[in-house]
Amino acid sequence: MIQTDTNKSEAFALKGTICDCGPDRRLRFHENSYVVSDGGICRGVYDTLPDAYAGIAVRDCGSDLIIPGFTDLHLHAPQYTYCGTGMDLELLEWLSTYTFPEEAHYRDLDYAGKAYRIFVRDLKMSATTSAVIFATIHKESTLLLMDLLEKSGMRAYVGKVNMDRNGSPEYQEASASASARDTEDWILECNKRNYRTVRPILTPRFTPSCSDELMEMLGNLRRKYGLPVQSHLSENKAEIQWVKELCPDTANYGETYDRFGLFGGDIPQDHTEASGSRSGGMSDPEDRSEASGIKSGGMFDPAGGTCVMAHCVFSPDQEVDLMKRRGVFIAHCPESNMNVSTGIAPVRRYLDQGLHIGLGSDTAGSSHLEISYAMAEAIRASKVRHQLVDQTLAPLTLEDAFYMATRGGGAFFGKVGAFDKGYQFDAVILDDSRLETPRKQSLENRLERLIYLGDDREIKAKYVGGRLVF
Repeated sequence: MIQTDTNKSEAFALKGTICDCGPDRRLRFHENSYVVSDGGICRGVYDTLPDAYAGIAVRDCGSDLIIPGFTDLHLHAPQYTYCGTGMDLELLEWLSTYTFPEEAHYRDLDYAGKAYRIFVRDLKMSATTSAVIFATIHKESTLLLMDLLEKSGMRAYVGKVNMDRNGSPEYQEASASASARDTEDWILECNKRNYRTVRPILTPRFTPSCSDELMEMLGNLRRKYGLPVQSHLSENKAEIQWVKELCPDTANYGETYDRFGLFGGDIPQDHTEASGSRSGGMSDPEDRSEASGIKSGGMFDPAGGTCVMAHCVFSPDQEVDLMKRRGVFIAHCPESNMNVSTGIAPVRRYLDQGLHIGLGSDTAGSSHLEISYAMAEAIRASKVRHQLVDQTLAPLTLEDAFYMATRGGGAFFGKVGAFDKGYQFDAVILDDSRLETPRKQSLENRLERLIYLGDDREIKAKYVGGRLVF
């Protein structure tokens, strides 16, 4: 029976060649097997359906590969308009020449609507099922993006960007207090809209764009509402030097977030009641009685991550140790790192030391939205690093890249990125029949060719939390 309109509450199964990664980062294949969804949760992989699931709807995928959906830990939705532009510039010049002028356009809701509809359409048709996304400083257009993502059925954290310094005349918030006030208004509006698949995430752009006053206020908001955080870290040598000049009393870039409580650690547990005074010119709590904290649960497991930092290309030992202690997730963005001339992150080191790490497309630093491209680029970049920088760190394998794209990055959302019992049922069905070859292929060969040669034409269907997205 072909399942065409799956409701999250109904049990169903997909039958085919099932592939995911175990916690040991090794690939697992199950041919001609069933993976069961019940209530949006994976109930396991079986050679034959258990009696408890006899008679449920089954989508027979034949020889197609069934994989967990990919997680994109870092991308900039407003930058999607100029992907493939300015790739001959380095990071800081690229930001001032293209990024800030473009993001300023999103104060215009008509423009934002046109741009975000294209972005959400293309993200929906990719193999990405979960994403951590930067918007802009504009509250209303950020909410518009969240509305579109909610309608698409994909799981996402979305952040209204904060920046009160070192922007541009047309793209910078008026003050720390104005930035914090708009951010709290946005948080409260998110709660009113009762999103099912989308959540807010605090988003200081990076330390050079946020004053200490603003960072302190964002730390207060994190404690008050229990929100996770996303930002950038140790991406570019010139950026790192700039941070040292701006924050001379910190030992490393990570400390510029950590001293304000914006670098991982436990999410405060008292955020279900928004009480206490507001700092930085925000109104008194009695003025906003609806301030009741962000709803949790459902697709957002409280066991997920609390902070994701993009890049970490030049993180010193002390910073790496701090990331490990705080449980920070690293978003490795290999194509972007090469395009804007930053470097190649020591990903093998992070994996071997047990840090949380996933992949980010980082549009428009990269020119591809598909995480499969980031997987291929991560492997390529690691081989270059091994040859030219540090031969003590082995290059990444296919298994490493697939792990980061699924289970590794998915852990930021909790039990996401695998077909283990109790995980969210996120699945992508891949048909590789277009990639013809007379050569006899192993299942690993087929997966690798899909990663290197496939695109959205190979995607037959996508499920998020047990719901059919397309």
